[in-house]
Amino acid sequence: MDIRNKVAVVTGAASGIGRAVAIRLAQEGARAVVAADLDLAGAQAVAGEIGSQALAVRCDVSQEADIQALVATARERFGQVDIFISNAGILGRPGGFELEDALWDKMWQIHGMAHVWAARAVVPDMVARGEGYFLVTASAAGLLNIVETAPYGVTKHAAVAFAEWLRIAYGRRGLRVSCLCPQSVQTGMVTGDGGSAGHDGILSAEQVAAEVVATMASEKFLVLPHPQVLQYFQAKAEDYDRWLGGMQKLHAMHTAKG
Repeated sequence: MDIRNKVAVVTGAASGIGRAVAIRLAQEGARAVVAADLDLAGAQAVAGEIGSQALAVRCDVSQEADIQALVATARERFGQVDIFISNAGILGRPGGFELEDALWDKMWQIHGMAHVWAARAVVPDMVARGEGYFLVTASAAGLLNIVETAPYGVTKHAAVAFAEWLRIAYGRRGLRVSCLCPQSVQTGMVTGDGGSAGHDGILSAEQVAAEVVATMASEKFLVLPHPQVLQYFQAKAEDYDRWLGGMQKLHAMHTAKG
């Protein structure tokens, strides 16, 4: 897709990957960028950096009504939504099935249902026009899992699966779908060495944003700022049991660190 003259909505835009992508889309010539975040002040700061073609909107993506209101505001102000970057996410706490249901539910809402609700709000119009771009921010954890936190890995798998389904169902009807799967990125969600996700280095959010726009230009599905992820994903498919054994070793190493 040619980003020039398009209207883009970015969730989780107050910081990190969302902020960098919102700014980069504006630099690439987007006609308008709607920066959405639960942190309205942060979103307003990003919109201020972008300039007059940007609008900040408070949005809690764990609430479908907020996403519907976000899209309605974007359409009222700019006419339509051409690009939706479904990016908002939260960091899971270390642990597995013993973690409380409230945390699991919040993860499901933000890493799973938020993408469903966003697609429900924008995809029908995109398909009717025969053109649109929907990008899901998942994680390398959605392809490879993550040893520290089960809720994060499980719900990021769901994000990848939903992005795949969108591409399968609507890819021949004008909808372009991509799924962003980085390892560790230098954001407020990363501490120390990035844990197991930092094994191949920590990228800047700007590096990730550059990869996002490059992938949008080529309209490929996977956005892989860390190219090693593809190798790991291929190794997983080639010998699942061997891959699981390696992940068990990684889990033991990081459990010992903790």
